[in-house]
Amino acid sequence: MPAPNEITAPQLNRLIGTPDCPDIIDVCIDEDFADDPYLIPGSRRHPHTDFPGLIEKLTTQRAIIVCQKGLKLSQGVAAWLRSEGIQADYLQGGLYGWREAKDTLRIPAAALPRPVNGQTLWVTRHRPMIDRIACPWLIRRFVDRDARFLYVSPPDVAAVAEKFNATPFDVEGVFWSHRGDRCTFDTMLEEFKLNAPPLTRMADIIRAADTNRNEDHPAAAGLLAMSVGLSRQYRDDHAQLEAGIALYDALYRWARDGYEETHKDPGKG
Repeated sequence: MPAPNEITAPQLNRLIGTPDCPDIIDVCIDEDFADDPYLIPGSRRHPHTDFPGLIEKLTTQRAIIVCQKGLKLSQGVAAWLRSEGIQADYLQGGLYGWREAKDTLRIPAAALPRPVNGQTLWVTRHRPMIDRIACPWLIRRFVDRDARFLYVSPPDVAAVAEKFNATPFDVEGVFWSHRGDRCTFDTMLEEFKLNAPPLTRMADIIRAADTNRNEDHPAAAGLLAMSVGLSRQYRDDHAQLEAGIALYDALYRWARDGYEETHKDPGKG
């Protein structure tokens, strides 16, 4: 029977990618992490000894604490946080258990851009449509929940990236962009090793809509229509991003749980 403050790998896996996912804190010591430098999607590393810093960085009132084996480090940090009134659980089996569990993903730490003030910082062209909303959604839900995005005029993307140490994306001639007939969302799935079936289903739609190949997927025209509508509704790119995050949250849940469902009774819907 699981302990009251314990969460299993399948339980945590169901939360990742959703807006209900708690903060996932990796407290592995550096030596253990160097032996296996991969991250649970959406997690961030923090020293197990820095409780004030950890509490300050928590963005939710719930945290999942992860160490190598799910023993003293994660259980101790979770217990400490609970003594501070924060709902904290530890991952059963730790990173070893996560690695062996079915259908779990692991992000190579080396794939993450160098953080700026503790967050990854990304820059792209203003007036986003599809890729430039889908990619931030992916990053916030699976890579870095605190990631910051800058939308600037197209001629200034490179200069802003240089001046602010930001990572450019979805512009020509940079690493995080289209490759052949595939879009930037595809590139991020590949580099972050996010090869889960729901994300692949999403990528098929995003790619078709973003590259004007609506015939490639029956949902592509709908995504394009919603994206155009959002771009007309919001003048502020960041307000549009926040609204778009909700759109892609819904698309993800369709791709994970509802892609086989049909509207069976149109007379009542």
